[in-house]
Amino acid sequence: MLRKLYGRYEGIYAKINPYLRDILLLAIRLQWGIGFFFTGRGKLMNLDRTAEYFASLGIPMAREQAIMAGCTELLGGLLLALGLGSKIVPLPLIATMCVAYLTAHREELMGILSNPDGFLEAAPFLFLLASILVFVFGPGRISLDYFLSRRKA
Repeated sequence: MLRKLYGRYEGIYAKINPYLRDILLLAIRLQWGIGFFFTGRGKLMNLDRTAEYFASLGIPMAREQAIMAGCTELLGGLLLALGLGSKIVPLPLIATMCVAYLTAHREELMGILSNPDGFLEAAPFLFLLASILVFVFGPGRISLDYFLSRRKA
């Protein structure tokens, strides 16, 4: 009886799983894409303060780097939320979050083995994770990428 019940569960799960995956990817894209958009916008709206902060971290050409990071986060976040260009857009976002770990969150990065909670709680972690998930699994079927690919076919 238990085997039969589990078999039914597996059948139902197999039918709904693709929808759950698409909804999860949409939620991740919206939450973190919009988050990227607003952090990028904040950097660009407060460019002088952002450049000063970047300079205090020892980042060369701080103003130019602030513009690049802000534009990457703003535009990349918007595209991530829309699910457009999902095969390439996460890459610069991943790179930006790696730079954030190497500069502003160096202590958390260096303590990844001795203090993993610090690494996981650092601001870039969830942005990095969301970008990696979309890069690896794609944007899902609730995305502009999927819509455009269906129109071509």
